[in-house]
Amino acid sequence: MNDRKQHVIKMANQLFIDKGFQATSIQDILEYSGISKGTFYNYFTSKNELLMAVIKSAITERERHRDDLLVGQDPSDIEVFIKQVEFQLKLNRKTGFLSLYEEVLVSNDPEFKNYIERNKLKNILWIYSRFLDIFGEKAQPYLYDCAIMFMGILRENIKFNQMANPSNVSFNRVVRYSVRRIENMIKDVVISEEQLISPLQLEKLLPNWNNVNQSFQKQLHHLIFTIKKELRQSGQLTNQIDLLDFIEEELLDSKKPRKFLIQSAFDSLKSDDQLLANSHFKKLDCMLKEYFSDAESEPVKTP
Repeated sequence: MNDRKQHVIKMANQLFIDKGFQATSIQDILEYSGISKGTFYNYFTSKNELLMAVIKSAITERERHRDDLLVGQDPSDIEVFIKQVEFQLKLNRKTGFLSLYEEVLVSNDPEFKNYIERNKLKNILWIYSRFLDIFGEKAQPYLYDCAIMFMGILRENIKFNQMANPSNVSFNRVVRYSVRRIENMIKDVVISEEQLISPLQLEKLLPNWNNVNQSFQKQLHHLIFTIKKELRQSGQLTNQIDLLDFIEEELLDSKKPRKFLIQSAFDSLKSDDQLLANSHFKKLDCMLKEYFSDAESEPVKTP
């Protein structure tokens, strides 16, 4: 993304926080960001598309900084997870992400809601992955259930703490309390061997985004998440991480993924010798080749 487009997204984000999405006009955005109407429509087809770009940018920044907290740390250390969750909450408040999120929920735009649902799944998968780091393989069959429960516990604890202490909410205290509760629950379900929702059942509850196979979505996200985590732990430059984010967004968020752009981004990644030797990157390469091979072999639909 070029710097000027990123500048417009940043300025729009601030306007949406200050005035609200509905109350902000395209003219407000033009004046505040210092661009012409022609430039705006060169970047975005509508204000709704700009809002989507603002939300995607906020989520990408949040995930990048959150995962940076793992660099050089022991993934099984529960204190690191607490810091990651606390960071997300603080950044959400600082950037006004939750107010933007609410704008999407009331917009009745199916593409927005589709994106939000997919992001919820990504968050569940991230929590599941971190729980797996912390609690190990023995707990794996129950960690999807526990990730869902943790999201609910954390959300409600934050909501009622903000109601009780509107000007003095301690995110650290709320997160630490919620993590300790879920820690005890995980120990309990491992002993009782109770599973409420299996991974397959979870996938069936979710919409079939962009007609992309849900198993493919989960595998793609897990591979890219793992590769990004390894890159950050090795101190790699963020350019590779940006390219991986682009590939995931293009495949899962676009109605018609642009193969030539995905291949161009992946070819750039292949110039990194360290990535070429990475086993997860090799799996991603095979996965993308198989995906595009299947897409090309699908019969053309006639009216």
